[in-house]
Amino acid sequence: LQKILILLQLTLSVVVGKTLMVLFPNAMKRHILKMGEKTRMTQNPKFSYENWGPTFFSFKYLQFVLKVKWKRLEDEAYEGHPAPNTPVVTLGGEVCHLLDFMKDNRPLILNFGSCT
Repeated sequence: LQKILILLQLTLSVVVGKTLMVLFPNAMKRHILKMGEKTRMTQNPKFSYENWGPTFFSFKYLQFVLKVKWKRLEDEAYEGHPAPNTPVVTLGGEVCHLLDFMKDNRPLILNFGSCT
């Protein structure tokens, strides 16, 4: 049900966005450039609006965003529910899943940190 709702919401967003790009191209360009400023995309000198702006609200855009949003559904953890079995990469570079590290009925403890 969640996937269907995401599909409907995103499809509506793409249809409205594409329609606005056709009807008001300059206003949408300004809007997309403002969004790019927030993510610092516009600070990259190798990219111009002509490189990535027209891809907004395309079918490939819809597919990509849909894939990301559906994947994130699997990664959400809720108190009192089983942990998500998200993909992880070992120090050796092997891709496996989080719950592959479970041993018998022992609890699995995750310790997060960073080295800078």
